[in-house]
Amino acid sequence: MSVDLKYLAFTAMLTATLWIPYIVAQVMTNGFLSPQNYVDPTPRPVPFWGQRAHRVYLNALETFAPFAALVILIQLTGKANPMTAFWTMSFFWLRVGHAVVFWAAIPYIRTLIFVLGWVTVIGLF
Repeated sequence: MSVDLKYLAFTAMLTATLWIPYIVAQVMTNGFLSPQNYVDPTPRPVPFWGQRAHRVYLNALETFAPFAALVILIQLTGKANPMTAFWTMSFFWLRVGHAVVFWAAIPYIRTLIFVLGWVTVIGLF
């Protein structure tokens, strides 16, 4: 497996698990779902850290699609090289950093990390 595909897989697993902190916030704050929660989809209130965890998850979903599409195109066209490996590794670690900084509510750094993640997508393009 190429480095690009390896980090695509890592990013997929990261994205697939980022919902967990939000669910933990839900259960800690509101308890487990009741039958009424399945009928009424109104979100139950959670503390700010839970809201940030939800935003981390949604942001990861939004950014994964273009990243994945570009990595797959790079593989299909045989254009993988050390530079694309650098961009895919960078994207993954920036997404990890973005999640941690967003959960911790650290201003400005989150935006910087997000922009750097966007730069990696441009680099892959």
